[in-house]
Order: sequence, then structure tokens, then C-alpha cells
Amino acid sequence: MSSVAFESVRKIFGKTTALKDVDLLVRDGEFMVLLGPSGCGKTTLLRCLAGLERIDGGTVRIGDRDVSDLPPRDRHIAMVFQSYAVFPHMKVYDNIAFGLRMRKKPKAEIERRVKEGAALLQLEPFLDRYPAQLSGGQRQRVAVARAIVTDAPVLLMDEPLSNLDALLRLHARAELKRLHGEVKRTTVYVTHDQIEALSMGDRIAVMREGQIVQLDTPSALYDRPADVFVGSFIGSPPMNFLKARARNGTAVGEAFEVPGPPGMDGKELLLGIRPENIRIGDGPFRGRVLVVEPLGSHALLTVMVGKDSIKVVAPADTAVRADEELRLTPEPHKIRWMDAASGKALTAPH
Repeated sequence: MSSVAFESVRKIFGKTTALKDVDLLVRDGEFMVLLGPSGCGKTTLLRCLAGLERIDGGTVRIGDRDVSDLPPRDRHIAMVFQSYAVFPHMKVYDNIAFGLRMRKKPKAEIERRVKEGAALLQLEPFLDRYPAQLSGGQRQRVAVARAIVTDAPVLLMDEPLSNLDALLRLHARAELKRLHGEVKRTTVYVTHDQIEALSMGDRIAVMREGQIVQLDTPSALYDRPADVFVGSFIGSPPMNFLKARARNGTAVGEAFEVPGPPGMDGKELLLGIRPENIRIGDGPFRGRVLVVEPLGSHALLTVMVGKDSIKVVAPADTAVRADEELRLTPEPHKIRWMDAASGKALTAPH
């Protein structure tokens, strides 16, 4: 059993509360992503799990064990840091094999696992080199391989792909997901990259200011954000928000009128809609094109609707130009309503 549980975990640095009574259960074999902007507390939470930070309240459990006061070596975890922590005096092969040798694994098993890890991270040509002979991205791959080949039941990863170039990052992302599907090791993965989070996580915990603001599957987070922050943080480009007021069953904005949520007359609302869920053509949104960005597979339009600037994903061959007036149609079932004052979704995410 290698589930992970945070129970009312609190961490304070001086006068700053970095974690505010965080509760989170990571199921046995789950790939959990901690996602949020810089300073939200995601790395601090990971370090509290690793034993690198002492918590100021609450409990951390791995399986049935309370590990809150255990040193890192007794927590049975493997960790990959954002900065590549490799041994400069050891060759790549020995760096990857280090944890296995510390656990006194048989020589044949060490060789097999090192070769598997090197193949996964495309390190076979570098096994006989020292870290000083590698690029930064290659050193990071060595650190990832070293953690992957161990048999620790819990794997912690703190932005491990951040130093890789775009193509290798894409490959490593897919390979890490494939590997997790095969071994089902409990994994807690920290990132600020929402594409990484959406593509890899079984569930995602979105953090802000030391708290988890929404915990759900990638598709649920994307389709039904709990508030404006989650809608703005998840997605590239992010969800659009337009100001409106509920009136007689409709929502009236400065340049649109659409059916609104029931029972909200007089309430200030925000209409949330994803850029890819807006169509060009006769519709309720009246807008003026500010910018057209051709992006190969599609065009990204920036359109002013009243006083609100929104993004629209259009077909690559869309024949519109800057300053052109046009009408837009949002897909009705993709509209998400938020309370303008609190920023909270009017209906709880499913």
C-alpha cells in the first residue's frame, strides 16, 4: 500500500503561511499533479512529503505509516529535483545505478535496470561519460533515470522536464506516462506547465496561495473550472470571461445577450467560454478583430467584445483581417457561469 495522505498540513516560513491546512489523498498507483503558479506552495508540499521540510501542523502519511517526523531516508521515496543533482565524479552509468547499489541489488538486475532507464531517457550514448561532458538537459535526464530505476513505491518529481528542449520534453512526457501505465507507481509531480499537467495527470490539484482550489481529473478541470482562477490558469489560450448582468432569464453584456442561468435576476455575472468553443458567423457576440495570428494548424484571433478582449480559435484559412467587424457564436453547452463578485462557479464542478 503506497497511497499518500496530507491531513491538515500547515507550513510557516517566518510570518508567511506557505501551506494552509492542506488535505489531499493520493491513491495507491495514482499519478497526481500539483499545479499552480510560482509561489503557490506546490514545491513546499512536495518537500514536506519528502521530509526536506518539517511541517508545522497536521500529518503526512505514506500507506499506513505516519511519516511526519521521519527523516527522508526512512520514507521509502525517490525524488527528482528541478536542479539536476548528479554526482560529478561518477559516470552516467554509475549515477543511474547509485540508488540500486545503495539497496544492494544484484549486479545483473542493476545492469538491466540502468539500461532500461538509459533507453527511456535516450542516454545510451552517454553512459561512459561524466556529467561535466553533458549538457544541462542531459544531466536532468540522468537524474530522472536514476529515480525511475529504483523500486521506491512513491516517486516525487519537482519540474523534472524543465531543462529539456521542446521536442525532447514532448517525448519524455509521453514516455513517463507510458512507464507509469506499466508500473503504476504512486507519483506526485509538481509543475507550473498546465499542458504537462493535463497530458500526464490522473488527477490534478490546482494550488493557489498555499491552498488547493480544485482537485479533479484533467477533463473536468478544463471543462468545469471551480472559479475564474482555474479557468484562467488551465488552457492555452485560457478561458475567456465576459461581464454580464442577469435579467429576466437572459444575461446581458455590453455587446451581447444570451440565455442566462435561472434564478439570478439582477446578479452580476461572468460568462466563461473557451476560445475553441466560439464560432465565427451570425451569433449574439458583436466584436471587432484586433489581431490575427496564423499558427499553422489554426488561426488565433483577438477580438474586442464590448470592453472585453477575448481569444477565438478559428480555422487556418479564416479570411478575416484586423479592424473587421464580425459576429461570433459561443457553443451554449460550453458556457460556464461565474459569480462576478467572488469569481466562483455558480454550479459546483461534477
